[in-house]
Amino acid sequence: MHNFTIRGRALLAGALLLSSTAVLSQNNETAQGDVSVTIYNNDVALVQDIRQIAIGAGRSRIEFPDVSARIRPETLSFAASGAAIVEQNFDFDLLTPQKMMEKAIGQTVTLVRTNPATGVETRERAKVLSTAGGVVIQIGDRIEVLRDDGLPVRVVFDRVPPNLRARPTLSVNVQSDRAGTRPASIRYLTSGLGWGADYVALFDEGSSTIDVQGWVTLTNNTGTTFHAADTLLVAGNPATGQQQYNRRNYRPTPRGTPSIRPGTESANREQVGDFYLYPINGRTTIANAQTKQVSFLDVQGVAARKVYGHTVGWLQNYDEPQNVSSQIAFTSSRDGGLGDALPAGTVRFYQKDRQGSPQFIGESSIGHTPMGSELTLRTGDAFDIMVKSEVEKRERISSSQWEQIERFKVTLPDGESYSGVRERPKIFWQTTMRYTLTNAKSSAVDVELVQAGLDWGWWSRDFRVVSEDVAGEQVNADKRRYVISVPANGEREVRVTYATRY
Repeated sequence: MHNFTIRGRALLAGALLLSSTAVLSQNNETAQGDVSVTIYNNDVALVQDIRQIAIGAGRSRIEFPDVSARIRPETLSFAASGAAIVEQNFDFDLLTPQKMMEKAIGQTVTLVRTNPATGVETRERAKVLSTAGGVVIQIGDRIEVLRDDGLPVRVVFDRVPPNLRARPTLSVNVQSDRAGTRPASIRYLTSGLGWGADYVALFDEGSSTIDVQGWVTLTNNTGTTFHAADTLLVAGNPATGQQQYNRRNYRPTPRGTPSIRPGTESANREQVGDFYLYPINGRTTIANAQTKQVSFLDVQGVAARKVYGHTVGWLQNYDEPQNVSSQIAFTSSRDGGLGDALPAGTVRFYQKDRQGSPQFIGESSIGHTPMGSELTLRTGDAFDIMVKSEVEKRERISSSQWEQIERFKVTLPDGESYSGVRERPKIFWQTTMRYTLTNAKSSAVDVELVQAGLDWGWWSRDFRVVSEDVAGEQVNADKRRYVISVPANGEREVRVTYATRY
């Protein structure tokens, strides 16, 4: 008879705190065969494994150890010449100290206590009564709870429970028309495998360029290592019928400007359906609980420029001046840009100091970005450039005054009808916004200031710009952009007056 030992000291807050290993005889080599792994961005991966299996004639049971511990069993596909699957089971109760104790409830084990002063061991047979909130045992006529008393304790089991597995195992019952060894393949979906892109961008402000290196960051939390796998990464989120993974799309901050204008160029990459493929050259072992990085993009001298931007909400009064956003704008186009489609990930920007050492200056996340896109990514707050937004004046005006400033009406391209507006009370407002921008730099800067909140719904889109110190550009129905030059070590005030229904 074999004894299986767990050494431990305590149970705290319902978790067994054991300080040794189970003494088991097991083969450390993988049972996997020819493995291919396709990994998507939404916590879904496709695993295909072809193994040489001895299959008996008639009905027999085949076990596939070393499958993903997070397999979705309902997605399994089995194929072997002359054999058809009848039933499948996935044994996911893995052999752990906690599981050993849970399965031993009602059974008798041996407690081995060691006197720390003399080293003398004492052995007692004990019946495991419960593991809920702690291990409760019965020794003869007394009931004890294993606790953290500082004394070393070993729990010796007579056997391993038959329904515990050292490795995640899939078993199938098949009906075969003949006996013999042949290739048998399984294909299944699993969670726990994921990947994203990480970009390192070195910005040279003097030459207005960036050098960009792109890395695929691959993670494995399936509980299983995939050995020498043919690995393919897919930039996309196929529908799974489950809750969709929330991609790391970039969302501009309230002080930022729109970040990405989608491109219209086709990248020179293989596609399956509407997804781009990023293969990893050669076979690679994807170890469990491991992060692996592989380079897929390395481009120097991409044209880039620094942009200062800030977005103001409607009727927004700042008690204190706010820092404007520091941003870097570049393109992923073929001519003069990165020349590739960019999978979702994080772009981290660096810039050299006077000693030539690259220093981190900020990061932004992007979603899947087509080639030819224009990106403006926020790196942080500009220390020396600030803006203060104030409602300088706001007053009600009459309908006749409203009609007098008709010539300043902003015409929208959609040609939308405003029928029903006259059914509402005619209340109009005239608002003057004052923007005060300061610049502590020794050189002049341009700040892209965006006034947001102009669109409050279909009934209110008939707003007018009565006057503006700097000519603005209407971005859309809700936003108007102003490019304001601020002198070196100076200050500038800009006023804009709006007439609105709100």
